[in-house]
Amino acid sequence: MRYANYVADTAGEQGLASRLRLAVVRLNRRLRAQRTNSSISLTQVSALSTLHKCGPLTPGELAAKEGVQPPSMTRVIAALEEFGYATRRPHPTDGRQAIVQLSESGLAFVNEEVGAREAWLDKRLAELTSEEREILSRSAEIIDRMAGQ
Repeated sequence: MRYANYVADTAGEQGLASRLRLAVVRLNRRLRAQRTNSSISLTQVSALSTLHKCGPLTPGELAAKEGVQPPSMTRVIAALEEFGYATRRPHPTDGRQAIVQLSESGLAFVNEEVGAREAWLDKRLAELTSEEREILSRSAEIIDRMAGQ
């Protein structure tokens, strides 16, 4: 369906975009409330999660993936190093660069944070019918595809 047709189809009711946006915001807020350590910022948690997902990166690559300016990422990396959650090592081929990676304690932190959020979500999912869980499973695939674009 083309965008113009979609807008026309939803004009008389609360639109899907609005309902979906609110649902995602509310779910995200509830998941953030499950944090195990509030001494680290959400920006820092996000950078750790990206390193966990993507593996070692240069500060510039990490900044690009996080959608922040390199100077901001330099401060985030310095804080993560202070916490002992990330380490820097020289780039193997470019002496001007460094490689940032999760430390063992950083990996443990990410696993603990993810575990707490997923435990909360597992409890909520267990309260649903199997049909509702199947709908959410299909929805998760669609939302992931939308977010990747």
